[in-house]
Amino acid sequence: MRKNEHYFGWGVTAVCVVCAVMLIYDLIFRDSIVMAYTEKLLGILSPILYGAAMAYLFTPIVNGIERAVFRRKRGAVPVKALRAISIVLTWVLVVAMLYGLFSILIPELVTSVQQLAGNAQRYYNTVYSWVIHLLENNPDFAQRASEIITEYYTDALEWININLAPQLQVAVQAVTGGVVGVFVFFKNLLLGAVVSVYLLAAKENFAAMGCKLCYTLLPEDWAAWTIRGTKATDRIFSGFVRGKLLDSLIIGILCFFFSSLFEFPYAPLVSVVVGVTNIIPFFGPFLGAIPSAFLILLDSPIKCLYFILFILALQQFDGNILGPRILGDSTGISGFWVIVAILVGGGLWGVGGMFLGVPICACLYAGARAFSAYRLKKKGLPVPSASYSTHHPVWPEDEKPSGGGESEPPKA
Repeated sequence: MRKNEHYFGWGVTAVCVVCAVMLIYDLIFRDSIVMAYTEKLLGILSPILYGAAMAYLFTPIVNGIERAVFRRKRGAVPVKALRAISIVLTWVLVVAMLYGLFSILIPELVTSVQQLAGNAQRYYNTVYSWVIHLLENNPDFAQRASEIITEYYTDALEWININLAPQLQVAVQAVTGGVVGVFVFFKNLLLGAVVSVYLLAAKENFAAMGCKLCYTLLPEDWAAWTIRGTKATDRIFSGFVRGKLLDSLIIGILCFFFSSLFEFPYAPLVSVVVGVTNIIPFFGPFLGAIPSAFLILLDSPIKCLYFILFILALQQFDGNILGPRILGDSTGISGFWVIVAILVGGGLWGVGGMFLGVPICACLYAGARAFSAYRLKKKGLPVPSASYSTHHPVWPEDEKPSGGGESEPPKA
């Protein structure tokens, strides 16, 4: 029996290796047929993915309602009825929040966009006068700017014909079919809401089935490692994703309140930009504040200065008070790795990658740290990094390797 299991393990390994080689060959040397079918499959499974995302975000609300009801009426409400009540109350709360937010924000946002469109000509004249004034007062700069424009004119024209024109055609086609796309999106979103109800109702059963599958397919120690890693990943993702979304929502609301109080122009539009870009760690506040400040500058330079000071104070509040209270140390990585994760994630997957790159990097970092600690302990070596701070490790007295003391220097 043990011999058959050994051969079965070798067979599974061989199949996995062959599949990995075929996948790499397809991705590098062919037309990425696997990626094309993967995208098609993801499109088909969109309602399930939307539902899973909703269920993941709403799970803390459902759990909080259940704990509150259970503490007050212990045993008075059946478990299934309690779960149904929690799900219904969660969706009522979410819909009420969205309705209240959009009923206030959407009309103000439409007014801001209409006002911006109405002032476009005036803003163009303002920028044009700034440029003309700059060139008249700086003839050397004007000559250099003319040389640069002449130098890069051909390259710019080639870029427009080769790169920009095809992208505009794709954009026009997307806008032409945009109505159908909107209907498909809302259909998938509605089906996802239904799927989320089923997932929330049986989330413990799905978790148990996942654990059972791990122990079925993997050796016992590997299955235990997989489950522990999954729990750690969930802790990192839940702490960062949910916390960052809540933090950005609060920042957007505060920005709208104070922008309206200080009578900044385009307060709703600016607040949406600041709140949405705040989702991106580290670079987000700058990405949202720079275009917003320039938009206010076109209307009133003095208000632009006040807005910059307000954004600095708001980000200090977020970085030192609000953010630590909501997020805590959910990622467990230093600022350097946060920057690396944002740059790599943004380069690979755009704006979404800049947001998800941080928790993904945190999960990889936690996994590497756990594996390193396991291997070092197995070798009888100290785990703290301070022991390796010099070129030759310095062993504390209580952390020396079990093989004996320090080796004597070789004799000549």
